[in-house]
Amino acid sequence: MADNDRENRPSPDALLVEAQKESRGRLKIFLGAAPGVGKTYAMLEAAHERRKDGIDVVIGVVESHGRRETERLVRGLTVLPAKTVEYRGRLFQEMDLEAILARRPQLVLVDELAHTNVPGCRHIKRYQDVDDILAAGINVYSTLNIQHLESLNDVVERIAGIKVRETLPDSVLSTADEIELIDLPPEDLLKRLSEGKVYVPEQARRAVSNFFSAGNLTALREMALRHAAERGDAQMLSYRRTHAISGPWPTRERIIVCVGDDTASARLVRTAKRVAERRSAPWVAVYVETSGHNDLPEPQKDQIAQTLRLAEQLGGETVILQGEDVAAEVVAFALERNASQIVVGRQGRKSWLRLLTGGRSVTDRILAQSDAFDVLLVGGEDVEKPNKTFETRSPEQTIPWPSYAVAAVGVGLATGLGSLIDLWLPVPNISVTFLVAVMLIAMKLGRGPAIFASVASFLSFNFFFTEPRFSFAISDSQNILTIVFFLISAIIVSNLASRVQLQVDASKTSARRTANLYEFSRKIAAGATQEEVLWAVVHHVAATIRGKSLVLLPDGNRLVIAAGYPPEDQIGDKDAAAADWTWANGRPAGRGSTTLPAADWLFLPLKTARSPVGVLGVQMAGQEFLSPEDTRLLEALADQAAVAIERTTLVADVEAARLATETDRLRSALLSSLSHDLRTPLVSILGAASSLINYGETLDARDSRDLATTIQDEAERLNRFVQNLLDMTKLGSGALKPNADWADLHDIVHGAVERSDKLLRGRQIKVDIDPKLPLLCLDPILMEQVFFNLLDNACKYSPPGSLVTVWARPGRDQALIEVCDQGAGIPEAAREKVFDMFYRVEAADSQSAGTGLGLAICRGIVEAHGGSIKAEPGLNGAGTCIVIHLPLGNPPKLDTAEAAGA
Repeated sequence: MADNDRENRPSPDALLVEAQKESRGRLKIFLGAAPGVGKTYAMLEAAHERRKDGIDVVIGVVESHGRRETERLVRGLTVLPAKTVEYRGRLFQEMDLEAILARRPQLVLVDELAHTNVPGCRHIKRYQDVDDILAAGINVYSTLNIQHLESLNDVVERIAGIKVRETLPDSVLSTADEIELIDLPPEDLLKRLSEGKVYVPEQARRAVSNFFSAGNLTALREMALRHAAERGDAQMLSYRRTHAISGPWPTRERIIVCVGDDTASARLVRTAKRVAERRSAPWVAVYVETSGHNDLPEPQKDQIAQTLRLAEQLGGETVILQGEDVAAEVVAFALERNASQIVVGRQGRKSWLRLLTGGRSVTDRILAQSDAFDVLLVGGEDVEKPNKTFETRSPEQTIPWPSYAVAAVGVGLATGLGSLIDLWLPVPNISVTFLVAVMLIAMKLGRGPAIFASVASFLSFNFFFTEPRFSFAISDSQNILTIVFFLISAIIVSNLASRVQLQVDASKTSARRTANLYEFSRKIAAGATQEEVLWAVVHHVAATIRGKSLVLLPDGNRLVIAAGYPPEDQIGDKDAAAADWTWANGRPAGRGSTTLPAADWLFLPLKTARSPVGVLGVQMAGQEFLSPEDTRLLEALADQAAVAIERTTLVADVEAARLATETDRLRSALLSSLSHDLRTPLVSILGAASSLINYGETLDARDSRDLATTIQDEAERLNRFVQNLLDMTKLGSGALKPNADWADLHDIVHGAVERSDKLLRGRQIKVDIDPKLPLLCLDPILMEQVFFNLLDNACKYSPPGSLVTVWARPGRDQALIEVCDQGAGIPEAAREKVFDMFYRVEAADSQSAGTGLGLAICRGIVEAHGGSIKAEPGLNGAGTCIVIHLPLGNPPKLDTAEAAGA
């Protein structure tokens, strides 16, 4: 009754999804196989129909591509103006998301859902804009070509030979509220193309010779039809769950085949494959793992694993369910998958227990519960043995005589304890002693010994405690009823106790498996490098399977061992061939599989949704096949390992891309700086020198001196630039090391001021250094270069006649130094970037351009001294102050003679 009530209730998950959709707009996608099939045209036609119904419809963006029919349908609809976005000196038109959200229409048309926005828009992709629109409660009509789905990207590339750059996640299509397939046969599309209704003639000719071939269009059309059908099927299942419709709607053939632990299961799988192939239907092999699964002997577990592997090799899906009522689980799964047919095996003769209890086999129970399905009953010689996995009791196995002996001893102890109780309590209470003994035996030894203990307890109770005693005869009819109910109670208790214990064992196994996966995920998440991740993978997998493991990664055109535990540096030729096959085909190979089983290792692919990343090899000591639970666990570990390895690879790729970008930026900046900062002084030098040569005799002494001064100034400027380049090179290579000594900051600053005399012309300089500032341990030459660069920078970016200040004070353990100007200042966003190589703040035309190296050199020298440097706004926000912190030390004290000489 509870199961029926559950089936007749709507799915909570489905109701939650529907509730979440209530506050959002609805998305309808017009799906097509290729450009030109009429998606935009159909969308506009539908929009006109909605407008006639009084719906407020606006066009967010529609790409007509010059098609007159499309442009004609645009008329009569409100078109929101596009937003102009500037990118790399060009202007682009993009959908104005903000205007749509402000306008809040009831329906907005957004063409080309997979479009990539120009940088500067709110989102990178247009489908993200659409998500914002839907979140605002606005309905959206959009268009999409099937080749833009991310999961089909590699398939489309193989078919058409063209890499589609603009893609979107499959979840966008799967979460759409409605999909309308716009279908057009390839012949009609090619005709439209030749008539110029898709592209202009020149583009049409290129399209036909490349993407728009009949074969490509047929393949794309098939993919579009399949995805539309699958989406419709998913919507139907969602509708059934939401409205609590229990029965299947077999709109599409689906085959479910039940497999167990006997050889008959292989026949069932092959039969299901043939049936599914004839009907072009998907099929699923289902195994129900009951609480007694752990008690199965290893040969039967291996048989289950082989059967499931056979199903996968034949192209079926495999599913392992957990539950006690096998028939109920199979029927429930068939309902969930909307199956049309269930394939089961014919059961053999009824066991004596089922004959006595009137119990039915799983096949009988499935037949009784499957009014909504077709059931295919498969017989044959190899099905004579009943499929014991379908029974609610444990499969037959070798009798555990020690367990039965312990059960007999337990009954004997209960009998002895009952004799003691008989001295003080009435006889009926003695039965409790036997029930407790049966329950303990069931919990510790299992169902078989527990049933044996129940029968033995029944006989012992009858023989020792009912009248006449020491005889199996029963004189009192009341005792007959007592011992019969005692036997029934004992059997029920033994079954319940053993089942509870099996469920506890299954829960422990599941908890261990979950803990294993959690521990593994924690280890690989902690790995920062690929080496750390690989070590965590091989060590954990080896511990899990109690064997050996290794990971092979591609190196050019071959696989190499990247990690192994215990350490492995080579594998045999058979194993190498199995690993190569796994890498090439993405399926397991090697020992225990059907491909290259002679190998000593079993290899599993390490692959993600993005691409394969490597191969995982495992070697189990003395074990030919993996059990289903071990297989699932190993596959889960392999999936997590693949994601972790890909993560480290992506990190390395991102870092390499960042370094390449930074290198290109520095190269471009260097070339720009060289072309400007070398050419400018050279032009001045060449101009002055040519004037002296050509007109030297006619020039007076003053003009000649001015030209010579120009040559000297520009040569000094050129020398400073070359020196900066040399200093920067030394800093980058670590060759520039401070030759530290105790020095007076006054002397260093005054030396820099004297060197900057020509640069400071027309500007005021103020040096304010606290006389109490002690000697500093630094390289005087390098620090003088720092102050020279700062003064040079201050002169370049401050107006003539302004004040440049050098200020220094001692702190607790640092000397605080500031070089301030009264220029335009540095924007807050650029105050950190100005210390990067070749970075220059955009300046007015009247200001001298810097090389972008001076402040970078200052930072390198200051940090080499253990200090820090930063840019801050000047007093009252005017100008810029470069603030330097240098460590204070304890300068050596001069002796009396040195002090007197000083």
